[in-house]
Amino acid sequence: MRYEIKGGAFPVVICYLESGEQMITEKGSMVWQSPNITMDTTGGGIGRMFSRAFSGESMFQNVFTAQGGPGMIAFGSSFPGKIIPLSIGPGKEMVLQKKAFLASEAGIDLDIYFSKKLGAGFFGGEGFIMQKLSGQGMAFVEIDGELIEYELASGQQIIVDTGNVAGFETGVSIDIRQVAGLKNKMLGGEGFFNTVLTGPGKIWLQTMPISGVADAIKPFLPTSGN
Repeated sequence: MRYEIKGGAFPVVICYLESGEQMITEKGSMVWQSPNITMDTTGGGIGRMFSRAFSGESMFQNVFTAQGGPGMIAFGSSFPGKIIPLSIGPGKEMVLQKKAFLASEAGIDLDIYFSKKLGAGFFGGEGFIMQKLSGQGMAFVEIDGELIEYELASGQQIIVDTGNVAGFETGVSIDIRQVAGLKNKMLGGEGFFNTVLTGPGKIWLQTMPISGVADAIKPFLPTSGN
């Protein structure tokens, strides 16, 4: 499978498949394709269906296959940002924010990821239920806004506003920390908790989480009855 990523704020990834090659994606992600690409919708079993639902994805996935020769299919982003290619393999698994998965080769497994820290589960927002990509092959994920990458050394920490965590390698641990001081909590506008990421490993931070955009435009939306 060859691919190219095109576009600006609303990018697409165009995948060029050999005969018999397959791509797996969430519903509604395909934007154009060659006529010889066929689609099959599958759940993959009750366990996998509910796992995907908990991680923010649809319970069903679409499998696209090139039939009778080479084919082309494109997948588009659903929000202004970036499409990032990931080469997944043993020791190269990735944990991602909910709904980050866009498409992948057939050898990729999409599973639910729970934080091992109870505090992160109850108060960490995106830190509780996330997605884990494993298996072998290429995957494509969506990032809200711009992407900033850091490599944390063992024990090195960074504090991140909830929702700005786009993903991290499986060697990184995630927890939450309270914002210090009652006045800061009530008047600071930064919420009550922040996410703490601890190395070793690579982390991805996103500059414009969709939840932040929703909160920013909420005061300008008409209320019911107006």
